[in-house]
Amino acid sequence: MTNPTDIFKALGDDTRLRLVNLLLQTDDDVCVCEMVDALELPQYQISKHLTILKSAGLLLATRKGTWVYYRLDREESPLLRDLFKTLSRHLNQKTFADDAAKLARRLALREDGKCVVGFILPAKTIKLRQHKSERKA
Repeated sequence: MTNPTDIFKALGDDTRLRLVNLLLQTDDDVCVCEMVDALELPQYQISKHLTILKSAGLLLATRKGTWVYYRLDREESPLLRDLFKTLSRHLNQKTFADDAAKLARRLALREDGKCVVGFILPAKTIKLRQHKSERKA
C-alpha cells in the first residue's frame, strides 16, 4: 500500500512534478536520457528525483540493455489513478507544456520504440563548447 504522505512529499518539488508530467504524456516507458534531454537538467539530478518518486511508489523502473526506463505506476492504487488524472488536467502551465513538447520531439528519435541516441546536448551547450575550443586555438 502506498503511503499518501510519502506521495505528496515526493510531489512537493518542481523537478519531480515536471518528471511526473513527462510520464503523464505517454503510455510508453521513458528512458532517463530522454527525460534529461526534455528537462535540460543533468543526469545525476534527474536520477536523484526519479529515485524519490520510485521510493514513494509513484514509478516503476525497467532496465532494457544499457538504459533504465520509467513509467507511472497507474495500476497500484485508486489514489494514484485519481491523482494522475487530476495532475494531467491541471499541469498545464507553460513550463509543463514546453517539457511535453520537448519530450515528444525526443521520443520521435526512437528506433523500434527504443531509445538509441543517449544524451543530446542542447544547441546552446554545443555552441558554447565550440566557442571555447575556438578561443583555445
